[in-house]
Amino acid sequence: MCELDVILLENNTRQLVMESVTKVLVNEDTIELIGILGDRKTLKGSIKIIDFSKGEIVIHSK
Repeated sequence: MCELDVILLENNTRQLVMESVTKVLVNEDTIELIGILGDRKTLKGSIKIIDFSKGEIVIHSK
């Protein structure tokens, strides 16, 4: 299985907000992250990049 770390980019600062994310749901300006154990987190922003080689998703904060 492929899990990704989610990085929040705010004012050119990167912050790890969640590890082992297996599902990403995009609803207009919110992004819901679901982890391997079912934990959930919702962020406001937009996806800037998904990089499978680095194992990360970068979200630009709004």
